[in-house]
Amino acid sequence: MTVALALGAAVMYGLSDFFGGLLARRTSVWSVAVVTQLSTAILIGAAAMLLPGRPAAPDWAWGAVSGIGSGTGTAFLYRGLASGRMGVVAPVSAVGAAVVPVVVGLVTGERPSMFTWAGMLVAFPAIWLVSASADHVAVSGRPQRMGAGVSDGLLAGLGFGLLFAALGQVPDGAGLGPPAAGQAVSIVAVIALTTLLRQAWIPRDAHAWRATGIGALAAAATVLFLFASQTGLLAVAAVLSSLYPAFTVLLAATVLRERIHRTQAIGLALATAAVGLVAAG
Repeated sequence: MTVALALGAAVMYGLSDFFGGLLARRTSVWSVAVVTQLSTAILIGAAAMLLPGRPAAPDWAWGAVSGIGSGTGTAFLYRGLASGRMGVVAPVSAVGAAVVPVVVGLVTGERPSMFTWAGMLVAFPAIWLVSASADHVAVSGRPQRMGAGVSDGLLAGLGFGLLFAALGQVPDGAGLGPPAAGQAVSIVAVIALTTLLRQAWIPRDAHAWRATGIGALAAAATVLFLFASQTGLLAVAAVLSSLYPAFTVLLAATVLRERIHRTQAIGLALATAAVGLVAAG
């Protein structure tokens, strides 16, 4: 069940990143991030009322921490994707998103099996290779600076890693209240970050408001990851959910007709092997 839920989260994250990146190229990155987080908060809040739980005070605190990670991770990821450097931003963010919760899981006493360890180790190069691209030219046709992509990817990865690690501390039975509160905090986090960077965040055009649909994908991904971390090891759920670049690449190939390069094909094969090993564990 953990494998299926985590892969479902990866699919939803991959879809949301693909469409979020497209919108971020057409309007303000920050307004897209705000609308996405707002939509996600509303949807998870509605789901929380349908699936009530009994969260304790620490659960609310972990939910708030997850919101900080979600908001900052989404904002920096969209800024990186808007530059057209997915081949740089995606692998760095995905690896960072996996490493942080794996470390947290090990520190808190998780002990994966040998097959699970093998699957997680295979997943890291898979995440990197599947996001690699021979095309390092932005949509505008002008070459992009490698440093900007790396910094955005690192910051996004730390944010998502914090999101995964914090949600992994919310126990089964707490319901969806804590992640809903976290998404509300994420809106504040994006606005605070935008203000700090002196950027405009108020949605002023139709492109920004189209991000409400992306919020639905992000909400589904968050809920699926939460359930995955509650039914199995946090490390396993985080690593499999961090395979989201594979689905972004596949979507780009089928929708935008982008060619899958040899390194990406190897990455997809390794991703399949990683899933099989984790499932066997």
